[in-house]
Amino acid sequence: MKKVVIFVSLLVVLMAGGCTQESQNKIGRSIQNWTGTDGVLEIYAGQQLVRRFINIDKLSTAYGTSDKNPRPYRFGYGYFDANMNMVKDPGEKKVYFEFSDYATNYIFFENPR
Repeated sequence: MKKVVIFVSLLVVLMAGGCTQESQNKIGRSIQNWTGTDGVLEIYAGQQLVRRFINIDKLSTAYGTSDKNPRPYRFGYGYFDANMNMVKDPGEKKVYFEFSDYATNYIFFENPR
C-alpha cells in the first residue's frame, strides 16, 4: 500500500511539473474547492469595516441560466461575525450572502488563526 501511495504521489508531481502555471493554478483551485478553505470575507464602506463573514468554503461567481455569462456579483455561505472578533461565537449563524462587483470594496483571505 505504501508503494502505491509513493508511486501515485510521484506521478502527480511529474504531471504537475509538465503543466503550465495556469494549469497548475486550476488544479490547485479544484483541490481547494473540493477540500474547502477557512475563508474570511470583509466588506468595507470606504475605509471602515462594516461586515465580516467567517468559515467560508468558497466564493462563487453567479452565471446566467440561459446565456451562461458571468453575472456582476459573487455569493457564498459563511458565519456572520456580528462582533467582528474572527471567532464563531454562540448565536452567530451560517448565512447566505452576495455582493456586487460594482458597489462593494471587499477582501477575501484565508483565516490566519
